[in-house]
Amino acid sequence: MIDYGNRTIMHIDVNSAFLSWSAVYELQRGSKVDLREIPSVIGGSKEDRKGIVLAKSTPAKKYGVQTGEALWEAKRKCPELIIVPPNFNLYTKYSNALYELLHEYSPKVQRFSIDECFIDYTGMEKNYGKPVEMAYKIKDRIKNELGFTVNIGIGRNKLTAKMAGDLKKPDMVHTIYPEEIPQKMWPLDVKKLFMVGRKTEKKLKEMNIITIGDLANTDVGILTNKLKSFGKLIWEYANGIDNSPVQTQENIITKSIGNSTTTKFDVEDYITAHKVLLALVESVAQRLRATNSCCRLVTVELKSSEFLSYSHQKKLFTPTNITCEIYKAAKELFDEMWKKEKIRQIGVRVSDLCSDEFIQTSIYDNDIDKKQALDKTIDDIRNRYGKSSVFRAVFVDSGVPEIESGTETEDYSTANQLSQIKSK
Repeated sequence: MIDYGNRTIMHIDVNSAFLSWSAVYELQRGSKVDLREIPSVIGGSKEDRKGIVLAKSTPAKKYGVQTGEALWEAKRKCPELIIVPPNFNLYTKYSNALYELLHEYSPKVQRFSIDECFIDYTGMEKNYGKPVEMAYKIKDRIKNELGFTVNIGIGRNKLTAKMAGDLKKPDMVHTIYPEEIPQKMWPLDVKKLFMVGRKTEKKLKEMNIITIGDLANTDVGILTNKLKSFGKLIWEYANGIDNSPVQTQENIITKSIGNSTTTKFDVEDYITAHKVLLALVESVAQRLRATNSCCRLVTVELKSSEFLSYSHQKKLFTPTNITCEIYKAAKELFDEMWKKEKIRQIGVRVSDLCSDEFIQTSIYDNDIDKKQALDKTIDDIRNRYGKSSVFRAVFVDSGVPEIESGTETEDYSTANQLSQIKSK
C-alpha cells in the first residue's frame, strides 16, 4: 500500500505566460486588441524578425504554429501573424507580482520557473478554507487583479499537483488525489507523464507500455533493467509518488546567464570557433549549475571584424544544465548562422531558466548519469583548486583559454509591486 501522506500541494501555472503578459501590458497601455484573441506569437527582436517562437496564441495554434519553430516558418503558415518581441523585464514583474500574491496564502511558496509556482497549503485550511474552494478564489483573484489566467492543480505532492494542472487548460482548477490517480492519470498517453520525453516514450512503447497506467503496473525491476535508475523514478511518478518538499526561496530570479569574449585574433575557421564556443559554454554551464538551474533556451551571438552583430537562438526540447548538451546546441547554432566572415567576438547565453530539482535526476538520455557525474566532479575540482586545475585536452596548445573568462553576465530581477508593471 502506497503512503501518499496528508500534504496538500498546489501548482500554479500561467496560461501562455509570455503572450498573456504582453497582452495584458498592451491592454493596460490602451490597446484595443488583445493579443490572446488574434494570431500572434512572442519571438524575435525589435530590430528584425529573426528568431524563434517562444509563445503562441490559441488562434495562432490553429494555423499550425508551434513553439520553437523559426519565425519565418510561422509567418509562412500564417501571413497575418503578429510578432511581438519578448520583454523579459516585463515578464519578471508579472512573475514577481504573482509570487507575492501567492505568499498571502502560505509561507511556503516555491518559484519553479518564471511562470510556475508551488504552494504548500498543508495546514492552511483552518485559515483560508478547503483547498479546491481556495484554489478557485486564488485563480479568480489573479485574473481580476493581475489580468491573466492560470491553471491550478491540487494533489498530495508536487508531481500530482503539476499533472493535475495540465489536465485541461486554460483558467481551470483540477485535482489528482491518490484515489483519483487510476481514473485521471492512468488512461493518459505515457508521453503525458512529467519528464517522459521523446526518447523515453519511444523505449516505453517498444516495451508495449502505452499509457501511464501501463507504466504504473509494470514490474519495476523490468524498468530498471531497461532504463536504469530513471526507470524506477518514472514508475514512482506513474504511481503518484513524489516526496520532494516545496522549497522556499528569496523573491529573486536569474533571467539569464551569459559569457562573451573578444578574441585577440580573427576567427576564420570552424575548428577554432568551436573551441571558443566550448570555452564559453564551460563557464556558462558551471555557473548555471551553481544556481541549481537548467536552461530551455540557448543563444549564440557573433560580431564580425566589421562590427556587424547578429544572433540565433534554439529552444531545447528538454531543459538541461549539462555542458556537452549546451555546447551541442551552441555549435549547431553557430554552424547554421555563420556567414564565413572574420569574427572578433563570440557570445553564449542561456535563458528561460527553471529549477533543476526534477531535471537532474529525471531526464533519460544516453549516459545522462555519467554526464552529470562528470560535470559535478569537474565543478568540485575547479571550485577547490582553481578553474585551470582540470581542462579538456582539445585546449592544449590551441591558443584558446580552457575556460573563457570573457565578459560574464547574469541578469537578475528583484521583487516589484504590481503598480510598477504599468511603467515601461
